[in-house]
Amino acid sequence: MSADLRTRYLGLELKNPIVAAASPMTGSIESLKRLEDAGIGAVVLPSLFEEQVEHEEMATHNLMLAGAEMSAEARGFFPEMQNYNTGPGNYLKLIGEAKKTLSVPVIPSLNGYTPGGWTQIAKQFERAGADAIELNIYFLATGLEDNSSEIEQRYVDLVASVSSMVSIPVAVKVSPYFSAMANMAARLAGAGASGLVLFNRFLQPDILLDELEVAPRLVLSTSDELRLALRWIAILRGHVRASLAATGGAHTADDVLKLLLAGADCVMVASSLLRKGPNHVAALVSGVEKWMTGREYASVEQLKGSLSQQACPDPAAFERNNYMKALTSYTGDPV
Repeated sequence: MSADLRTRYLGLELKNPIVAAASPMTGSIESLKRLEDAGIGAVVLPSLFEEQVEHEEMATHNLMLAGAEMSAEARGFFPEMQNYNTGPGNYLKLIGEAKKTLSVPVIPSLNGYTPGGWTQIAKQFERAGADAIELNIYFLATGLEDNSSEIEQRYVDLVASVSSMVSIPVAVKVSPYFSAMANMAARLAGAGASGLVLFNRFLQPDILLDELEVAPRLVLSTSDELRLALRWIAILRGHVRASLAATGGAHTADDVLKLLLAGADCVMVASSLLRKGPNHVAALVSGVEKWMTGREYASVEQLKGSLSQQACPDPAAFERNNYMKALTSYTGDPV
């Protein structure tokens, strides 16, 4: 008898825990359909950025004002901006077409860093048919006047702002750079987050020596990177009232299984799909099912969190103990 691979994430039932993370792979109906055919459990669409929304709003605003100075009466003709649909049409169209085409949950991604009018686009996501929203918060505190409490409050306020506008679940993709991650996770859940996606992978700039320019550089992840999410998911499992998704570093079925054992409700993949194509989903699903059957796990629900800190025979393995053991036991790689 095969194992039951179903899992629940954000209150949604997924046929398996493999989710396509936001990437170029989820940016067209054709590739989304290929992912579904390969067995994906859900899809997260590429991010719509705060800057894109604000740019379109400003362009619309300027268009409205053009010629308004010619007549005082003309000013009353234009609608108020807050009542005017300035949401990026192509993105909303992608959501609608994805919902019509796919049978798996469709989760658009909203990427920003400041509370403001742009967050109202979340309502349009919901109207377009989104099953949930992933709020991807990317903020680099570079100002000397920035302090940790203000930055944390900005995150909380942003989550509260988006969550209050929609009735569908909101997952929050956050960075690992908080000084008290567990406390921050609880605050985000308290502000309305139905789920946490751990972690946002900050991409660093590079310097081109020949051109003497600063340039963006995208480096795909490796399996070694999954341990950061693994640790924090294991620590948070059972302690925060939110779904937990792992992202960054899952390339093999073994990677997926480790994250599920730690307590992830689903595992998001992007780099491995970009390297190997949509059909890699089938290999991941098959590998997870084969391992579970061999170990006599009846379901993913039975598997999830069985090696979290709460359930682990050695809870200290996820804290300072692990750090000391790793340093004192290292003997060097064989030559």
